[in-house]
Amino acid sequence: MRVFVIWLGLAVACFAVMPLPVVTAESSDAPETLVATADSALQRGDLAGAIRASTQAIQHDPADFRGYFLRARAYDAMHDYPKAVADYTAALKAKPNLPVAYQQRGMDHFRLGHISESIADFDKFIEAVPSQAPEHWQRGISLYYAGRFEDGRKQFELHQTVNPSDVENAVWHFLCVARSVGPDKARAALIPIEKDSRIPMMEVHRLFAGKAKPDDVLAAAREGAPPRDELDKRLFYAHLYLGLYFEAVGNATAAREHITKAATDFKADHYMGDVARVHATLLKKTQKR
Repeated sequence: MRVFVIWLGLAVACFAVMPLPVVTAESSDAPETLVATADSALQRGDLAGAIRASTQAIQHDPADFRGYFLRARAYDAMHDYPKAVADYTAALKAKPNLPVAYQQRGMDHFRLGHISESIADFDKFIEAVPSQAPEHWQRGISLYYAGRFEDGRKQFELHQTVNPSDVENAVWHFLCVARSVGPDKARAALIPIEKDSRIPMMEVHRLFAGKAKPDDVLAAAREGAPPRDELDKRLFYAHLYLGLYFEAVGNATAAREHITKAATDFKADHYMGDVARVHATLLKKTQKR
């Protein structure tokens, strides 16, 4: 799934409502200075410094949303999602018209397995920034996990209009259709993709189209003896989509095996990595019932 367009929209939305101050020799107001310090530390990757300065900004002015927002961003970078959600919530209480906070909190809710809450936040983001609706594949994934398969299908069809070469979008569309009307009809409705340059995504597409076998996906991932980092990245996607494929065709054992590999053996530090981890957690909960 591509990220850059929605993040461009987030940046526009954020800076449209949250211009951070520029500290000059004439600017000595403590809250303003602390907010600027927190923002600068965040941009440098100094997360402890960002948390310290944003916390002090909150103490100076608890009604200013900027301290909460910046501290939430730092907690996000630390993967401390419960604290990030709490601070985004505080920021939104102080400034309800803050679309980027809804988007960020929605992603964190998903990471925590709060599926319905993630959808509610994504909906609020789209309500505030309607132009971003076609970009919002994260919403489609949450809809899938919520069991809202028809709504998910529509979201992925909408995303196809702005991202026509993404195998992942075609696969998630397939998954929604398969859960609604079965894998055979989903295969017949599979969105055609001509060129996704990421290995092994075209082989993944062939698998869902019924033109390749699971072993073909793994072989494609290993082709060319790539360096370890590249191989791990390829195998993450291979195992994630093999797991989702097996789940769609009713092989729960194989689905669990591959999803677990994606979530643990080849774990990835990005949103699709979060998807694998959330899916693995949900499978464990189902297994215990």
